[in-house]
Amino acid sequence: MRTKVIAIWSIFFISVVFFGLTGVNTYFDISQQDVELKIPKGFPKPVYKFKNNKLSPDVFVLGRRLFYDPLLSKDSTTSCASCHQRIAAFAHIDHPLSHGINGLIGKRNVPALQNLIWNDAFMWDGGVNHLEVQPLSPITNPIEMNESIAHIIVKLKQDPSYVADFRKAFGDTAISSERILKSLAQFTGLMISANSRYDKYMSGDDTFSVSEKRGLELFREKCASCHEEPLFTDNTYRNNGINPDTSLKDKGRGAITGAAFDNYKFKVPSLRNVEMTYPYMHDGRFRNLQQVMDHYGRPEKYAANAAKEMYEIGKLSDQDKKDIIAFLRTLSDKSFIYDRRFVDPSVRQL
Repeated sequence: MRTKVIAIWSIFFISVVFFGLTGVNTYFDISQQDVELKIPKGFPKPVYKFKNNKLSPDVFVLGRRLFYDPLLSKDSTTSCASCHQRIAAFAHIDHPLSHGINGLIGKRNVPALQNLIWNDAFMWDGGVNHLEVQPLSPITNPIEMNESIAHIIVKLKQDPSYVADFRKAFGDTAISSERILKSLAQFTGLMISANSRYDKYMSGDDTFSVSEKRGLELFREKCASCHEEPLFTDNTYRNNGINPDTSLKDKGRGAITGAAFDNYKFKVPSLRNVEMTYPYMHDGRFRNLQQVMDHYGRPEKYAANAAKEMYEIGKLSDQDKKDIIAFLRTLSDKSFIYDRRFVDPSVRQL
């Protein structure tokens, strides 16, 4: 059986490479069916509905190209995908903080990109309130991409292939900030993850081990007040009891609202694909899920002003932690990670 699987994958990769070199690889083609918005069963209505951004294969493909193109940074070295890596559910695997141009280090851990159309705000502090505007933050940030949208437009206009792509996507050769941002919104907005073992278990198409079942019960009892199913976030901002990093001096939500009450509150992240999005917390201080559980399971160690929900967790035994982690791993969605629609065609590989 293993030999058969290896043979199948070998043929697949050879096909991808061959067709990539000959320029007729249909693997990366996007059809109208590929860009249909399909709301997973049990999910709420999305915040962003593509009402004024009609989904189109050509616009999606343009957004995909822009997402993977370092041209969007000042020195053309850093793309959106440089930080948002597909193998990490579009987070930045193993790096505590984001990395920008010239080797500059950011102030926060890179959040995963998934189920974004259900977000009412973006960034760890909620400083951006619209999916189409979100890319402007990293693009213009001096320690990330340090570029202006105006200069990006100039660079795109100088590339005949981009001029052709914009014509194909929008019907004419005009290149504008609106079209750039709408294209990126189509690509990132369709990054929907809802096919994990948890989802299959909920639909009756998979089973859980004893440990996974107990982990789900513990999760619902101790964690779900913030990480609500099925999105596994409630889109709020909480102080989760970790001590502030004195070097980063990041006040989180408080820096946006100006209210001392919001200091050190950060957005509750979705836990979908959490197994793949390490390290954890807004500053990437925890390397693995065990360290996360160790923090949450010791309420006596919480920093001042921790959210009241934190104390509802109580102490966690070693077995509790083991079972919760077992459940969290059922949230991994491999079909999302390997979805051909989100692969960079330019590298000709998975």
